[in-house]
Amino acid sequence: MRVISLCPSNTELMEYLGLTHLLVGVDDFSDWPATIEGLPKLGPDLSINMDLVEQLQPDLVLASLSVPGMEKNVEALLERGIPHLILNPQSLTDIENDLKATAEALGEVERGVEATREFRFRLEKVKHQCANLSYQPRLYWEWWPKPIFTPGKINWLTEISEAAGAGNIFQDVDLASVQTDWEDVISRKPDFICLAWVGVRKEKIQKSIVKKRSGFNQLGFNNDDRILILEEELYCRPSPRLLDGLERLVELIHGDQ
Repeated sequence: MRVISLCPSNTELMEYLGLTHLLVGVDDFSDWPATIEGLPKLGPDLSINMDLVEQLQPDLVLASLSVPGMEKNVEALLERGIPHLILNPQSLTDIENDLKATAEALGEVERGVEATREFRFRLEKVKHQCANLSYQPRLYWEWWPKPIFTPGKINWLTEISEAAGAGNIFQDVDLASVQTDWEDVISRKPDFICLAWVGVRKEKIQKSIVKKRSGFNQLGFNNDDRILILEEELYCRPSPRLLDGLERLVELIHGDQ
């Protein structure tokens, strides 16, 4: 089987299934695992070069609708008659289902069953570990600073927060992504600020950016240890690597318990 992935989360899902060796091309933003470095790059996820996709003669293209604008990739695949599977996970359960669906589409049913079992085991292990913690901090997740975007109720980071024995301060907003302002954030009194800016490496984010914001002192932080600069690739992509992010988050917010 010759497989092409059109977004990072799909590429990472293939690795979790142990099927990365089937990939013959990926989008420009796919950067994990390291074994894909030599594969043909097909353009950024919103500007895929469909001529190159067609030239690679894939048996299956893993498409996505996780970012607005990806619809045109699906339309182009349909127009050209290229076999494809569309993934659009919004929750941890969706990711489990995508593991099964992708494995089945590739004739690797058992791999899908095993990967799903491992995913669920790791998730439930963390949930059990954090279920009875007395301290359940309130988390503010920041996906983008200007304007501020943060995950709402219908989002995997709300699930990740709960699994880690914490809570997303915007879980009351019945949306996947919420545009708000800094005053709203302050009024909700988070215990931790989790910075995971989409597409931005953590090395480029400074805590001072938040500390300089008007009213920051109202949060009552004794120092900046409660400002967490996180790897966006472990929190902003709907892939099984979210579990790596979850396990790391538990260490950061409960490490002293």
